[in-house]
Amino acid sequence: MTTYTARPVDPAALKELRAVDDAGRETVPVTDDEGGAPLRCCLRRSAPGESIALVSYAPLRRWAAGTGAEPGAYDEQGPVFIHAGECPGPVAEGGHPFTNAHRTVRRYSAGGRILGGRLVSRPDGFEAAFAEAFADPEVALVHVRAVEYGCFLYEVRKG
Repeated sequence: MTTYTARPVDPAALKELRAVDDAGRETVPVTDDEGGAPLRCCLRRSAPGESIALVSYAPLRRWAAGTGAEPGAYDEQGPVFIHAGECPGPVAEGGHPFTNAHRTVRRYSAGGRILGGRLVSRPDGFEAAFAEAFADPEVALVHVRAVEYGCFLYEVRKG
């Protein structure tokens, strides 16, 4: 059986983002009084009182820099929450995080071009969406994004 792994923001990228984000702005930590922010560093929701930061992140640009892809106009950046300081990363719990709302599974080619996507409206629909995406040999990775704002939640690769 093929597994599809949710990948948090890479630790090296997090180190950079905790100083200056992908839009060139200085990162400003805040105390999360309410909790519930979807943290892309550890793929869980924040707890009240945690120090977090909202930063601009360009996931496809960073992936492309490591692979030599040229996403062109598909390169985009958007807001993500991260811990303001180091965190231990995700706790392996199985399943996929942030499945409590409608999500889009957006497919990308090895060249960084969007190949389509699929709306997932139920928590049990992610495995089928990933299997469908990766059945296409042109698909190199997928992004799971929030429907409401289009925000990047996490990347998935096969294996």
